[in-house]
Amino acid sequence: MKREFLQNLKVGDQPLTKEVIDAIMEENGRDIEGMKHWQEKYNQAVAQHQQQMAELTFGNALSQAIAQAKGRSEKAICALLDVEALKESEDQPQAIAQALENLKKESGYLFDETQTPPPYARGTGAPSGAEENSPATLAGALRQKYERK
Repeated sequence: MKREFLQNLKVGDQPLTKEVIDAIMEENGRDIEGMKHWQEKYNQAVAQHQQQMAELTFGNALSQAIAQAKGRSEKAICALLDVEALKESEDQPQAIAQALENLKKESGYLFDETQTPPPYARGTGAPSGAEENSPATLAGALRQKYERK
C-alpha cells in the first residue's frame, strides 16, 4: 500500500490524519515482512525437497544398476564407488554403468556371474532309486520306523 493512497483517502470530508496513516503503514510493513518470511521458508522447503528428490532418484538408479549388474552386496559396491562424482556427472546412468563395469574388472567377486537355475526343473524330488512302498507322510514314516518286527 502506498502512502499517497492513504493521504488522498477521505473519511467524510476529512482526510486521514498523519498518525492514522503512520499506524496503517506500520501494520502494512509488518504484514509485508511476514509475507517475506513465509516466502523465504517456502523457497527453502522447495529447494530442500528438490535436493531430496534428486538424491532419491540417484539412489534408486544406482540400486537398479547394481541389481542389473548382479551385484552381491550393494553396500560393499557403493563403498568402492565414488558416489559423489557419480552424482555430479552430466549423464548419471552412463557414468554409473561405466563405474560398475570398471569395478567388475577390478573386483569381480562382488558380482554374480553364474547362471541362475530355473525355478523348477523336472525330475527333482525323490531320488531315482526310491523305494516303491515308502510312506507319503511324516506320520507314515514314523509308523514305519518304529514298527515292531
